[in-house]
Amino acid sequence: MKKTSADLKANILMALAHPNRIRILEYLRKDVHCNCELAPALELEQSNLSRHLKILVQAGVLASWKEGLRVNFKVTDDRIFKILEIAATIARQDVEKKAGALEIA
Repeated sequence: MKKTSADLKANILMALAHPNRIRILEYLRKDVHCNCELAPALELEQSNLSRHLKILVQAGVLASWKEGLRVNFKVTDDRIFKILEIAATIARQDVEKKAGALEIA
């Protein structure tokens, strides 16, 4: 079955749809890191981290490669952070709108 544009977009958005995966991306925003650095920095169990990294790599959001025993990860396209920034703006506006509605009530 041929993947549609909507399928491809949904795949990326689903890969982003977990707080731990967003935390991973934010940690990788400025530099390449190996999984051995990510686990303690994000306070994630290695198995949990590996599952999230696999999802991000399969979606094409992260690239990975081995250097000796290290497996390094980097964000493939910095535009992914624009998506996260837009989501943060929408979420913040929603919270402010709901807070304003509570003040009126």
